[in-house]
Amino acid sequence: MSDSPATDSTTTTAVTADDNRKPPPSSSEEDFFSPASVASSSASDENPPPPQIPISWPSDEILSRDWVIDLMTAFDWGSRNLPPSEFPSIFPVQVLDSLILSASKILHKEPNCVRIDGRDGADSRVVVVGDVHGQLHDVIFLLRDAGFPADDRVFVFNGDYVDRGAWGLETFLLLLAWKVSMPHRVYLLRGNHESKYCTSVYGFEKEVLTKYGDRGKHAYRKCLGCFEGLPLASIIGEHVYTAHGGLFRSVATTPSKRSKGKKTRKIIVNPEASSLSLGSLEELSKARRSVLDPPWEGLNLIPGDVLWSDPSMSPGLSPNKERGIGLLWGPDCTEEFLKKFNMKGSTFLAPLAYEEDLHANTSVCCPLLLPQLIIRSHEGPDAREKRSGLGGMDEGYTIDHVVESGKLITLFSAPDYPQFQIFLFPFCNIAGLSCGCSSSCICTLMF
Repeated sequence: MSDSPATDSTTTTAVTADDNRKPPPSSSEEDFFSPASVASSSASDENPPPPQIPISWPSDEILSRDWVIDLMTAFDWGSRNLPPSEFPSIFPVQVLDSLILSASKILHKEPNCVRIDGRDGADSRVVVVGDVHGQLHDVIFLLRDAGFPADDRVFVFNGDYVDRGAWGLETFLLLLAWKVSMPHRVYLLRGNHESKYCTSVYGFEKEVLTKYGDRGKHAYRKCLGCFEGLPLASIIGEHVYTAHGGLFRSVATTPSKRSKGKKTRKIIVNPEASSLSLGSLEELSKARRSVLDPPWEGLNLIPGDVLWSDPSMSPGLSPNKERGIGLLWGPDCTEEFLKKFNMKGSTFLAPLAYEEDLHANTSVCCPLLLPQLIIRSHEGPDAREKRSGLGGMDEGYTIDHVVESGKLITLFSAPDYPQFQIFLFPFCNIAGLSCGCSSSCICTLMF
């Protein structure tokens, strides 16, 4: 990797994967969703279910911190002791309906780009988490290690909660529960995998159908509807822009002539706008995010750009031909974006909060002046293997652009990725698990 943690003062937290945190992954998607993927009945007898199983919806419809922690405990136990088909015995579909309805009401009211102050008290922290891809046990570990959401601790999850992991449903539902419980302390942004296309190809649809059986299609449709409400981006403290893929184009439009007697006006793409240019935050705010699959052509291109685009070392904006949707943008575009929106980056501190390995748990705080940042996710070790000039994902993050106005960071928080192994040669990590980056990485910002 071109910028290693040992030589750079980036505000990231590396947490090494631990064998004791999760059952060892199997070699294929089929293995994950089969009865043989869990402990034997004798092992289950030695681990009796938590008393709160099955989870019930609170009579007052208020999700307390204890309720969410009980849910986390139940999901953890079930993932280790029950076959996927018995998931409704832990989380009945009626409770899923209530949780998704409550979360959707909150999410659909949030703007496309949520603004997070982070200055509600002394030493207020914002924890940014990258892709987690159904790795429930790593998410639980990260929450416990960084500290649960609290008045002085805000979490921003940067998308891709599902697919390519066995526990995407539990992961997504757990994060929705935290969102409902603490709506102004937990923010869930949309990733490219929160779409109908990706979930039908990369495992989540099959997971939900397996876990809920004859109610699986109903549960899957509920999840898709909730995906549509997820915001696209965030701005933290007016200093840090976060989005799953990254930057986006300006969609130049021009009003067409209005016919007499009609109050509506049709907006069409300006045919004279042949070159690509960066979009504005105002354009982002007006994009239509309530689509199951962001389009790659037409007027509504901004959601697809935000979710699918990638950085490049080549200057300028260009179509992302490798993915078939979104853009590639160079360091000059990173500089232009940071300077254009004048995110003030030198007025707050950022600590390196926690670092844990297999042998010791240490906490280090290193205050430093934080430059303007763009934090994006979207690329795991498999994607970076194909990208020349950009660092690998062995440490869970890379610093892709260093420009006058700040930095661009790619953050990936799924250390055992992909659990559904499709590669001839797996990406091995230092903990000896199946594949992926060696650490589960988060970025902690302190105000």
